[in-house]
Amino acid sequence: MAATPLKKRIDVFGERYRARAPALSPRLQAVVRYIYDNRETVLESTALEIAAATKTSDATVIRAIQALGFAGLRDMKKTLEAWLGTAINSEEKMITTVSELACDINSGIDFVLDGHKRACDTLSEPGNRQAMSEAVALLIGARQVGLFGINASGILADYSARLFNRIGIPAVSLNRSGVALAEQLISLQRGDVLIMMAQKNAHKEGTTTVREAKRLGIPIILLTHATESFFAKEATLVINVPRGGENGRMPLHGTVLVCLEMLILSVASATSSRTVKTMTRIQDLYRTLKPSNKK
Repeated sequence: MAATPLKKRIDVFGERYRARAPALSPRLQAVVRYIYDNRETVLESTALEIAAATKTSDATVIRAIQALGFAGLRDMKKTLEAWLGTAINSEEKMITTVSELACDINSGIDFVLDGHKRACDTLSEPGNRQAMSEAVALLIGARQVGLFGINASGILADYSARLFNRIGIPAVSLNRSGVALAEQLISLQRGDVLIMMAQKNAHKEGTTTVREAKRLGIPIILLTHATESFFAKEATLVINVPRGGENGRMPLHGTVLVCLEMLILSVASATSSRTVKTMTRIQDLYRTLKPSNKK
């Protein structure tokens, strides 16, 4: 059965920018260029904040937006949100991937192996090693670790929180939405460290979590391949974790898990006495929970 063709998305803002920006004054060009380069950030910004970032006035920001054919900031944000929020969904990614790999079983094996090899090569680069070293230093001294991730990354958050608890560092998952996420976020306090798994889309769950971390002075360790995203600009440390997924193909979440396990094992090794003490206590508790063999 032939795969359903993917509907082509239209970048309305990008098209208007390319067509109209060259005719604008230098000040207006500076504003629209900033918006073009920082779309995720702009979604969460006021006209005054954009003006501050571009060293102009809020009136200039509005004139620049209107020069691209938008009624105002709200109208432009709706267009940006429609573009950024219509990413290819998981069903479409799976259809695209299996259609391309349908030739034989080895193509699927190679797709995953090649993706993980590239990711491991990137994780081992000097810049990433330095970022991970700094991340481990933060995690060692954390009162508690918060692990943010939604959808598939939410599963990784639960798994990693369990591992952090096993090595003696209290950890909580931040992997829900709506009021359930608010209930999770309320547990964060000063002295915590936040690990975020997020990509390009500046969704409300992620931006709300970032704001709460900033309010509390909590450092943010970001695991992402979108190193120019809103989240990357707000993070304390960024670890570049390739996941594949180019050209509409499915991403590989195992690469993020590899990075998480690197961090957790490094922390466990650096705090070996705490790790051993915690694991010993877990085993002691477990023994009391095991069924007795006595009749």
